[in-house]
Amino acid sequence: LPTALATCLGGAARIFSFRAYAFCVHFDYPARAMATPIDSIPRRLFNQAERRPDAPAHHTKKGGVYHPKSYRELSNEVKRLGKAFIALDQKPGFTVCILGFNRSEWVAFDVAAMSVGGVPAGIYTTCSAEEVHYIIHHAESQIVLLENKMQFEKVEKKLAELPHLKHIVMMTGAEKIDHPMVVTYEAFLEKGANVTEKAFFERLDALEPQGLATLIYTSGTTGPPKGVMLSHNNLMWTSAYTNSLINGGPSDVMLSYLPLSHIAEQVFSIHAAITTGGSVYFAESIEKVPENLKEVQPTLFFGVPRIWEKFYTGVTAKLKEATGAKKALVEWAMDVAREANTLKMRGREPSGFQALQYKLAQKLVFQKLKAAIGMSRTRVGVSGAAPIAKEVLEFFLGLDLIVSEVYGQSEDTGPTSFNVPGNVRLGSVGTKLEGIEVKIAEDGEILVKGPNVFLGYYKEAAATAETLKDGWLYSGDLGKFDSDGFLWITG
Repeated sequence: LPTALATCLGGAARIFSFRAYAFCVHFDYPARAMATPIDSIPRRLFNQAERRPDAPAHHTKKGGVYHPKSYRELSNEVKRLGKAFIALDQKPGFTVCILGFNRSEWVAFDVAAMSVGGVPAGIYTTCSAEEVHYIIHHAESQIVLLENKMQFEKVEKKLAELPHLKHIVMMTGAEKIDHPMVVTYEAFLEKGANVTEKAFFERLDALEPQGLATLIYTSGTTGPPKGVMLSHNNLMWTSAYTNSLINGGPSDVMLSYLPLSHIAEQVFSIHAAITTGGSVYFAESIEKVPENLKEVQPTLFFGVPRIWEKFYTGVTAKLKEATGAKKALVEWAMDVAREANTLKMRGREPSGFQALQYKLAQKLVFQKLKAAIGMSRTRVGVSGAAPIAKEVLEFFLGLDLIVSEVYGQSEDTGPTSFNVPGNVRLGSVGTKLEGIEVKIAEDGEILVKGPNVFLGYYKEAAATAETLKDGWLYSGDLGKFDSDGFLWITG
């Protein structure tokens, strides 16, 4: 880091290593932070608040309108929450569980726990009372944050079997619950009023890069959920690298709607957003995502295949309604876009007459069409978490949107490989990330080693030993590399 800092300050940009380039150039990351021995996602939040205090960090829908929360406001909220944890005698290494739909409070609670040496663990809103109980008990959490009464009832049902649980915090606006363990979000914020700033920042500065930062509990489809242990370094490296791949910056806007208990949504909505100083809008609900997309018009959009397939089905149905000259115009525009984006996937741009046609197609068709689905500003579309049909990806080329597949898992903080803008091959899951090793075992299994690979499974030594061998993550997936270095999943 000192070398990287010296390089940045010296202006020798042409000899940047990846880390120096990523931190100092790509996303306006404060050079001052690199001079300190400690870096973390919470530290980056406070750096953003110092450099860009009034820039919007979060946007929440209230009364039919999105209202911003600045980086100064978010950092102050995180600090107050962190002080509350200290006041409640939560020692470094404590855990908290969070159960609710995507909210600003979700993110603030998560980052606040990390700030003072705690370990947050998200729980899927669709989990049953038994599954919720398992995770809270397994994590031995004394504090949980819940969205509403429905989620509280899941906890209440198993409360007698949760001996560690002491405090239940309800998110803002939740129905009042009369229970001795329950406090409102606002009341919880006040619990740390007597804790000093010095005490908070001593905790923050004591974080270790290889220390446990968060737990990502697996879905549990093949047995009880396992807690994937990710370090501060895992989160820092992956968020920095992800932003370098997509040229992320403070002007980026994201819509948060996929489960925040999933590593992919955390990387986009929490870690990468804080690293760049971008702005996150929270969807009102999963049902209102189409409506919210049109309002927000995000610059970056991450979706699982089912989301992209819904777009595909909906837009295809609308296009079939077009007739006559309108139909001919749309078909021409889509042909032009498909040819232009085929060039872009290879790192080239349309030129000459083709460029003129492409510009005209954007003006006559795509400006309105993409705005109608909420994609007028989207420069990077990503699909991950499961395979997506090639025909869907090809369809979006004709809508003037390149959707890049990403491959990875919770155990390597999200990405192993990615179809980088300018180097995309549809059907593949892209090339491996720089800075990590990926190889194919003799039986075809994909193996990964690098700074994004997890620490192991929480309290699961045997499962860790099966998955993590000599630093190599055994993914459980089969794949192959083609001659150009693109990874293809084969099973």
